[in-house]
Amino acid sequence: MLRSALPRPLHPFAWWGYAIGLAVAASSTTNPLLLAGLIGAAIVVAMSRRGSNPWAKSFALYLWLAVFIVVLRVGFRILFGGGDGPTILLTLPEMPLPSWVRGIRLLGPVSLEAVLAGLYDGLRLATIVVCIGAANSLANPKKLLASLPAALYELGTIMVVAVSALPQLGESLQRVVRARRLRRGSAARSRRDRLRAVETIIVPVLSDALERSLALAASMDVRGYGRSGSGGRRRTLALGLGAIGLLTVWAFRFLAGSPDVRLAGVPIVSVALAAAGLGCGVAALRVAGRSVRRTQYRPIRWRWPETLTVLCGATAVLLVTAVAEPTVVFPAISPFAWPSLTGPLLLALAAAVLPATLTPPPSMSKVAP
Repeated sequence: MLRSALPRPLHPFAWWGYAIGLAVAASSTTNPLLLAGLIGAAIVVAMSRRGSNPWAKSFALYLWLAVFIVVLRVGFRILFGGGDGPTILLTLPEMPLPSWVRGIRLLGPVSLEAVLAGLYDGLRLATIVVCIGAANSLANPKKLLASLPAALYELGTIMVVAVSALPQLGESLQRVVRARRLRRGSAARSRRDRLRAVETIIVPVLSDALERSLALAASMDVRGYGRSGSGGRRRTLALGLGAIGLLTVWAFRFLAGSPDVRLAGVPIVSVALAAAGLGCGVAALRVAGRSVRRTQYRPIRWRWPETLTVLCGATAVLLVTAVAEPTVVFPAISPFAWPSLTGPLLLALAAAVLPATLTPPPSMSKVAP
């Protein structure tokens, strides 16, 4: 057996690259069959390759959030002007509004076109949420922070604490509910008792999640996720300002269509400004990274499963945006046309589900249920 295929955690950048690819593919279509297929692919990959860590148990929360988004989007379409279309499904009692409120209608006729528009938009946003949730449940946030360039440690720390908040919330909810079941108090008889029961769940969950997120930030600070010196600040600032200035001038010339000296069809001044700006930006990151001293325990190496995972997400984007027919990617609503899946879209779904078999298992421990 190849060493790269042994049970091990995959590089967090690979999971995020794969998830971003699926999210871009989902944002480029309104085909409900394709969106449902992308959701199914993300679920299969997340369920088969997530571990037993706290962030791996938060995927169910993203699924419920996706369902809530779809229901809310369709509900808003019905509540505010659901009669945009010739095919009326039902007529609800319309609520009169003041004369100064123009362009807004509450309830009234509900058309098939309005419901489908809300369903397609909500399903697209729900697919993006599920893809990001899959990456959040598969990628180790601490390893993600450790893999970032040293100059971006501050931004990485903020991102890790923010991304780990929802998994910590899900774990806290499970712990509080489990503790309530063990205590098993008297059944709620009145409405006030039921509200008190909800209050005794929400407050401990929020406080526990906040405390755990703060503990994560404090533990990262203790382990060395901080600046060890202030050397190079002036050079970093000068290089950063130079990069911003050069790229600003390049963008102005590009948008304004300014005349340029060309050599073999290549605009010399524009290319020089862009190259100098990018060079200053890279130099600023390198100088800023020298002031951060950081070590990694058992760093995750980038091997061929990581490359194949990212290529699966990129293949899905390419097949949806460049190969598939526009009339299939964006099915018509008025007049209504049944959505369908063509060969390129089926290949995109096949590429999206391949990481479930191409990547190694997360570890030798039991996969989280």
